[in-house]
Amino acid sequence: MRFTSARHLDDGVVEREFTLGEIPGILWTPASATAPVPLVLLGHPPLGLGRMYPRLVARARRTVADGFAAAAIELPGSGHRPRWDAIEQSRVDLRRALEAGQPVDDEIIDALILPLVDKAVPESQAALDALLSLPEIGGPVGYSGGVISVGIRLAVVEPRIVAAGFFAGSFVPRVIFEQARKVTIPLHVLLQWDDEGNDRQAALKLFDAFGSKEKTLHANMGGHTGVPWYAGEGAAEFFARHLRQCDFQETLAVSRRGPGGDPNAAGRRLDPARPGQSMDSVDGRSALG
Repeated sequence: MRFTSARHLDDGVVEREFTLGEIPGILWTPASATAPVPLVLLGHPPLGLGRMYPRLVARARRTVADGFAAAAIELPGSGHRPRWDAIEQSRVDLRRALEAGQPVDDEIIDALILPLVDKAVPESQAALDALLSLPEIGGPVGYSGGVISVGIRLAVVEPRIVAAGFFAGSFVPRVIFEQARKVTIPLHVLLQWDDEGNDRQAALKLFDAFGSKEKTLHANMGGHTGVPWYAGEGAAEFFARHLRQCDFQETLAVSRRGPGGDPNAAGRRLDPARPGQSMDSVDGRSALG
């Protein structure tokens, strides 16, 4: 990780831009922190960090006000990262189907979402490796927002994430839907009831599939851009509750023991496409995609 800029915002927030290999990112931390703080990884749509910055910095300011650090990284094929022609074509296919009033079939959803998940998740894990090595960040980690399929995969394979807040979505591949049943961490899910780009019943079905014992659905009337201000307050309270109460050292100990208490599994990232197969052993470059 290499920091490329730093500035102090007007409310006690230190904002630093960084690169992790080819991946740009932004880190926000409390200027007044005297001890390592938990971290919230901010997910976002694949529109680019620059375009999403006003919304991301608003979320980060609230996160830092609660005593945590916040970070976001650029998604594959977005912002200034190299264009991803296959994903661009999938977006064209999706828009064409929606504009024609046709159903969006599994082939379009898989082509649009699965390559993004397969690349973004190990990149997010690499970012966590780097961020948690900084002296000012100590864990635990929360995941907030973004592409819900990315969040689901992370919640399944990344034990350092102890709580997640999702924006309900319906373009979810079947394989990700099945992985949702394996999610066990506390969840806070926001659903806009009249979201014109979201299949409400599909979103509710996905919520029902989550395996978490603690999961809360916050449904608000209105369309995609009609999220009320107090929805953010509810999400902030959720992360404050779980990131402050979690015994992160015990979480790390369980992670190091590996699945089923296997100490030889320490540090391995399991590849969801190959049960029992370490992602690191498949491709040593997987951490950076």
